Amino acid sequence: MMLLTHTADAEGTGALPWQESFTARLEALALLQTLNAELLSHDCATLTLDRWCAAHRLASPARIVADRAAGAEQAPTDEQRQLLGVSATEPVRDRRVRLICGDHILSEADNWYVPARLTPEMNRLLDTTDIAFGRAVQALNFRRHTLSAKLLWPPLPQDWEMGAPLPERKGATLTIPHAVLQHCAVLSLPDGTPFSEVVETYTREVLAFPEPQRP
Repeated sequence: MMLLTHTADAEGTGALPWQESFTARLEALALLQTLNAELLSHDCATLTLDRWCAAHRLASPARIVADRAAGAEQAPTDEQRQLLGVSATEPVRDRRVRLICGDHILSEADNWYVPARLTPEMNRLLDTTDIAFGRAVQALNFRRHTLSAKLLWPPLPQDWEMGAPLPERKGATLTIPHAVLQHCAVLSLPDGTPFSEVVETYTREVLAFPEPQRP
């Protein structure tokens, strides 16, 4: 599936692309920090993206599905095995996916998980369907512990509030890089047993809606 830029999305929906300005950059920063806070304050990133997609009318119905990258799996490192509390021989699977809402790829994720700590039905769903991981394992009532959260694209430069020069080109379209935010987290059972490590890279498509308009 092709990644959409803001311009391509505008052509498909009738929405104008965001224009380069200080205000647009400030709005983009506020929105990314809002999404970051939502992800940090909820255990299931899938359900958070469901809500984000619905609130910003990215698709109807607003439901996240997973597009699996077959053959792109990576073996867990020794550090990951230690983090998950498994031996060197216990099976750990990697499920690499793009999480999609409608035509928008909102994130790209690697998910290393211990199949023995899931139910047979959960493993079947993960192996044979496009269900997102968080939805597949929702019945576990898992908890999410964030290891890192990084803003990969700062819309405003460091020290902008102290007069640092802004990359402003009036009349131009705001250029947003592909990757804007990244989270690394461990998912655990209610008793604290870890069963998954996820690395999620959120794309510019989380902002693929019309620029906020003010009176």
